[in-house]
Amino acid sequence: MSSAQQPAPPRPTSRDVAKAAGVSQATVSLVLGEKWRGRVSSSTAERVRDSARELGYRPNLAARSLRMGRTRTALLVVPALTNEFFARVYTGAAAVAAEHDFGVVLYPSPDGTGPARDPFASARAALDGVIASSMATGALGALRGAGLPLVMLDSDPEDGEAAARVNLDIAHGMHQVAGHLLGLGHRRIVHLASAVETWTFAVRARALREAVREVPGAALRTVTAALDVGAARAAAEAVLSAPGPPPTAIVCDDDILAAGACKAARRRGLRVPGDISVTGFDDLALATAVEPELTTVRLPAEQVGQRGMTALLDVLEGRPAARHDLPVRLVVRGSTAPPPTA
Repeated sequence: MSSAQQPAPPRPTSRDVAKAAGVSQATVSLVLGEKWRGRVSSSTAERVRDSARELGYRPNLAARSLRMGRTRTALLVVPALTNEFFARVYTGAAAVAAEHDFGVVLYPSPDGTGPARDPFASARAALDGVIASSMATGALGALRGAGLPLVMLDSDPEDGEAAARVNLDIAHGMHQVAGHLLGLGHRRIVHLASAVETWTFAVRARALREAVREVPGAALRTVTAALDVGAARAAAEAVLSAPGPPPTAIVCDDDILAAGACKAARRRGLRVPGDISVTGFDDLALATAVEPELTTVRLPAEQVGQRGMTALLDVLEGRPAARHDLPVRLVVRGSTAPPPTA
């Protein structure tokens, strides 16, 4: 028989691991299932893991899932697939999931604004839990009625229906933006706000109003636009062409909106930041692709996904899931400067 026809060596089993480590199969199951703490000593657990590695043992995930009543699959629901922020959230969630032999299915809500279509009619039995990121008001009815553990990311902390929650310190981020601009001397500020009604954008608007209100002589005007460069450009052009003293700064809810505001300024013959300052939010790749590069707030999107998946795993294992408020940071670049003196 040629070497190409030789049968493959038998796959090592948990019994082989148990024999090599000098323990029972039950102990192997506890250790490799991460349920050994309080039942097995650390030295024994390490011996089992070493034996499994040396033998090249891999658990039969399908069989284990059937025993546990689990599919080892999580659903990540996001407002849109085209936004880099949500791609990074997925990357973080998928990385943690892979470490625990889980898969993550990505599911978009239509247009990022309306209710997500119910994915559960055919897939309910194929999911262990749901992670929902930055969802619009009214978008989660189907998710909440699915009877699955729900972890919310970047969402209203007063909504008590989630099993766990991971938030960003969005208000502090906008306070940093306002403090930066007000400190430079800006007093006529426009807020180019997202037209999407979500908790995260509502927090940005409230924090900006609070900060501007505290400074004598400072005024804030708000206009809204869809999360699209063209829509943002049109909204900003309307503001810049309006009668009366022009704004000296435009605070945008997102880097995409900020790119549109910069285009509007150029079309009006204005220099950024010489005539008008522009700030973004998120610190997407776009923030350093435009010229001048955007002053913006960096959001740790991958960490949001990592913490969200970790929280879901905690819920599934019956562990208390900590609530996280992740810090954000203002990154000052070339799109902001003191207002013109004239």
